[in-house]
Amino acid sequence: MNLPFEDAPPTAVTVSEIPLTVKEAARYLGVSPQTVYLWVERKQIPHLRVMGRNIRFLKSDLDSFRASFRQEMENV
Repeated sequence: MNLPFEDAPPTAVTVSEIPLTVKEAARYLGVSPQTVYLWVERKQIPHLRVMGRNIRFLKSDLDSFRASFRQEMENV
C-alpha cells in the first residue's frame, strides 16, 4: 500500500528558520551579547522564549531588525 506522502521529497529546514542563541545573534548583528539582552529587555528586537528563560532568534527576524537598525543609524 502506497501512502501519498511516501514519495514526497523530505522537507529541509532553511537556515533562516534555525533559531539562533544570544551569542550567535550578537555576532550576526555585530554587537555584544549584553546589547542583545538589553534590546530583549526593552522589547526592541524580535525574539522567542524557549522553555521559559532561554531566548532564541530567527535569522529572518534579525535581517529585518538589522535593516531597520541600519536605516535609523543613517538618519542620525
